[in-house]
Amino acid sequence: MLLRAELLLLRGHLAKEADVFELRAAAEDDLAAIQALLECAGLPTSDLASSKSHFTVVRDDGHVVAAGALQRFGSAALLRSVVVAGDRRGAGLGRSVVRELEQVARAAKIGRLILLTQTARGFFSHQGYHVIERGDAPQDVQGSEEFRALCPESATCMVKVLTESD
Repeated sequence: MLLRAELLLLRGHLAKEADVFELRAAAEDDLAAIQALLECAGLPTSDLASSKSHFTVVRDDGHVVAAGALQRFGSAALLRSVVVAGDRRGAGLGRSVVRELEQVARAAKIGRLILLTQTARGFFSHQGYHVIERGDAPQDVQGSEEFRALCPESATCMVKVLTESD
């Protein structure tokens, strides 16, 4: 029997009791809902248009209830903007978004994911991410708006090296 947190199923669908969630790449018309989710969670949104991030979303009954993004920098990427609607937390949606983004990264031959977090260190540790010094992140990642201006110096920097067997 699968644990509730193990919701990821075939064909990009998540099952939750009788409901079905859709996990997929974000469409242009999802961006306003993603921005609203991020703002409600207190996460940065000022560079969403300029960052050229690849978003993945979870939709429930036509509404975006979770999202996350990859911003590529050569063979590394910034894992950013992972958010779940407040009333949906604890159901495994964040984990599903992160796993999907990791699969997208592997398919794109990205070897390392870097992130900054102020509140989710434990969540990402459980997904196999490890704390590193901010200065140990790749230089091009350090040059991103997220590193330079959007996330405070107090944010924890984490990394995960991706392998095909993860």
